[in-house]
Amino acid sequence: MFLQIKERIEDQIINDAIRVDEQIPSTTQIVEFYKINHITVSKGVNLLVDEGILYKKRGVGIFVSKDAKNNLIAKRQQNFLAQYLLPMLTEAAKLGISVEQIIKMIEEEKLL
Repeated sequence: MFLQIKERIEDQIINDAIRVDEQIPSTTQIVEFYKINHITVSKGVNLLVDEGILYKKRGVGIFVSKDAKNNLIAKRQQNFLAQYLLPMLTEAAKLGISVEQIIKMIEEEKLL
């Protein structure tokens, strides 16, 4: 569950719902909104702090770091490559599907 909280905050940063140097909702607000344990929320938020995506201002709150959006996008692009693209290309090679055929398939799907 804490990973879901982490991902939702990441999504908000990527989608500009929360911008650089803006304060994120407090852990108490997140707990009340999602009706989950405070420790779970804190764990998700602290992972983002540990990764440098968020930073804490003592007594004030937690804020979005300067390069958070770019770092998150870069990380997700690498994950996309590893989780989706490489396995797809491996399977395509097994099936004898060329890169050109893959591109054509993608373009046809985009039209639907």
